[in-house]
Amino acid sequence: MTWIRKHLPVAAWAMTLVGLCIAVRADAPATTQEDRSSAFLRFVDDGKGGGTLQTSITDYKNAAGVIVHLVAAVHVAEPGYYHGLNREFQSYDALLYELVSPRGAGVPEPGATPVSAISMFQHWLKDALSLDFQLDDVDYKAGNFVHADLDYETFEAMQSQRGESMLGIMLQQMLHQMAAQDTTNKSQDFGLIDLVILLRSPDRPRQLKLLLAQQFGDIEDQMSGLTGPNGSVIITERNKKALAVLQDNIDAGKKNIGIFFGAAHMPDMSRRLEDMGFKPTGQVTWRVAWDMTAPPATTQPTTAPATAAEK
Repeated sequence: MTWIRKHLPVAAWAMTLVGLCIAVRADAPATTQEDRSSAFLRFVDDGKGGGTLQTSITDYKNAAGVIVHLVAAVHVAEPGYYHGLNREFQSYDALLYELVSPRGAGVPEPGATPVSAISMFQHWLKDALSLDFQLDDVDYKAGNFVHADLDYETFEAMQSQRGESMLGIMLQQMLHQMAAQDTTNKSQDFGLIDLVILLRSPDRPRQLKLLLAQQFGDIEDQMSGLTGPNGSVIITERNKKALAVLQDNIDAGKKNIGIFFGAAHMPDMSRRLEDMGFKPTGQVTWRVAWDMTAPPATTQPTTAPATAAEK
């Protein structure tokens, strides 16, 4: 995939926007948290030219018996992925969600015209991949939903103070990917001809999803530069806000709480939860966000030899 990492900025944009900001099949079996490198987002190769991109719901519990579910999200996904999450969220006392929007603006109505560059790109991405957009499918009007993010004005002010910008973050991600190419197996390079063939394929959406999903394997490594010593607004400060809202809900007596943020937030969120006295229970549920299973091969109907009469 070296060619993509060097020459296609869309890969870095997609990786950041799908995993950051803002079920087709039954849930995969629950597993343990022993493999922390894939604790929140993973690509599962099916060995048949396809696979699935999966996100986790990871449970934590404190000494007082409060359970927190870290619900890792991708922001464009299969419709069934969001429908399954809607059912899951009904069982929580509170569901804390992310959304950087102007003060008092609330959640956009499903199907609303995108107005920001990020939203426009996410809509383009969901169309290119034949997926749905999170804000269109998740039921944000549910009574247990609680906004737990910075408002746009605060977000912009914090970024300005730090000299941070979305463009800079995208550039940082691209440089990170380009540096990683030195350890890439050259026999796996993805060239221009391969891309042209992919874009002309009748199976294009599945192939594009497969190409991107294979880059999402280690979200903690991908976003490590955004949670360094001083952190970042887009990860660190938003996570601080979410956990402050979490504490407010715990103080109000809530005992079963979900935090629904992009998968890239979760490694830092997990560490902060543990600092608050929460420990992983070992219960992790995986949900299929993108299904890239290869369609079954179709056999062409055979033509019987012509009979003498037909000749």
